[in-house]
Amino acid sequence: MNPELSRKIFEEFKKIPAGEKINECIQCGTCSASCPVAAAMENTPRKIIAMLRADRIDEVLKSNTVWFCASCYSCTVRCPAGIKFTDFMYQLKRIGVKYRIKPKNKNGLKLAQCFCDTVNKYGRDFEPELLIRYNLRTNIFNFFKIIPLGLKLFLTKRMPIFPSKVKGIKNIRKSLEKIK
Repeated sequence: MNPELSRKIFEEFKKIPAGEKINECIQCGTCSASCPVAAAMENTPRKIIAMLRADRIDEVLKSNTVWFCASCYSCTVRCPAGIKFTDFMYQLKRIGVKYRIKPKNKNGLKLAQCFCDTVNKYGRDFEPELLIRYNLRTNIFNFFKIIPLGLKLFLTKRMPIFPSKVKGIKNIRKSLEKIK
């Protein structure tokens, strides 16, 4: 990526609410320790902040980290500096889409797309369909590996077999369409 575009993206990033707080990170690692998916990420949340401050936005956007964020807000809630890291991840996704900078490994992007598809359909996530969509797009054979776990979750009533839609789904779809 050319340095001018990189600087432009970083300045755009800092304009999000609390974006300037990125410079207040003390690199304590609380965000990474709190992240339930850090082990699957190429770069931990802590490293992402260091990379952003080092003007390595291209590397950040090409890693799977942005797309693997579970949006659980654990990092945000536990950050002693008050950095809203989850909001940063959403902004990075938007920037990646805007400038067509995609991760090397497309599975995280595919997972994000499948998640959006199920939310658009039902107004909320429906895990069984999300897993089916994701595995059909990535590797159908992985689906067969998770069938025993899915069956166990279903039998213990921890995973529904049928989705439920939220009230006012038409309004959610309108909002999603405006966002696009």
